[in-house]
Amino acid sequence: MVRDLPAPVGAGVYNVYTGDPAGSAVPTAAQLGLEPPRFCAECGRRMIVQVRPDGWWAKCSRHGLVDSKELELFR
Repeated sequence: MVRDLPAPVGAGVYNVYTGDPAGSAVPTAAQLGLEPPRFCAECGRRMIVQVRPDGWWAKCSRHGLVDSKELELFR
C-alpha cells in the first residue's frame, strides 16, 4: 500500500518529481520509470539523489534515506 512506503516517496503533500502540490502532473520520464524522485513527498525539500547502474537512492535531510531496491518489495 502507498501509505507503507518510506516518507520521502510515500503519499504526501508534494509531488516527488516536481515539488509541486500532490496530484500535479507527473513528467513522462517519471511515468516510464526513468527518473528517480527529486523532492520529498512529506516536506517538499529537494533531496540528494544518487543514480547508479542498478537503481538509485534519495535522501531527505528531515525524513531519511530511501533506496530503489527497498521499493521493489512494494510492487
